[in-house]
Amino acid sequence: MKNKAFIFLNGSMDTTKNFYKEILKNEENIFCADGGVKFALELNLKPLEIWGDLDSCDKNLIDKARSLNCIINKFNSEKDLTDGELLISDISRRNYDEIIILGGLGGRTDHFLTNLNLLFKYNNIVFLSDTEKIFRVTSDFHIINEINKTVSFIPMTDAVHNLTLRGFKYPLNNFLLYRGDSICNSNVITESTAHITFSIGKLIGIIENL
Repeated sequence: MKNKAFIFLNGSMDTTKNFYKEILKNEENIFCADGGVKFALELNLKPLEIWGDLDSCDKNLIDKARSLNCIINKFNSEKDLTDGELLISDISRRNYDEIIILGGLGGRTDHFLTNLNLLFKYNNIVFLSDTEKIFRVTSDFHIINEINKTVSFIPMTDAVHNLTLRGFKYPLNNFLLYRGDSICNSNVITESTAHITFSIGKLIGIIENL
């Protein structure tokens, strides 16, 4: 079983969805960046740590977190990294197999786009919401047990060379995918193990959770 950490960011998140209660059931490795603490507390979770300058976090929430004995790491607002990256950078150096980021989608567009690029800066991070999962696709990658799910692949470089898709409704073989091409949008996974390979480039995958 994977050793997972969950990080709450201050993006967009509907904590009334049962999806979050299910995936976080019995999970204890909960961390928050600044205003992301509101999502954790709405889900009745106790964060282990809260990181940030706390400029987007209500004082009442911080007081409640303190009452739960959460560790609060406060930083100056003038810093080189966002609150989210400060936390992700530290957690990525700990012994977690997978880092799942919640509340990292939606919200401010500049933060959202920056967050997507963090997929290539830190290992084993995934952005997750009740509607989609966004992840880095490495050059020899498997998607397991997601049959019948809709998936899209988005190039993050000018081109992705020799892209091959196996186990999908629309397979490809040694295809040259350019930035902006839409041919890899809305494919469907047809096998319990789907396989993606390519030789050069950077690629992200988006699986719909609907």
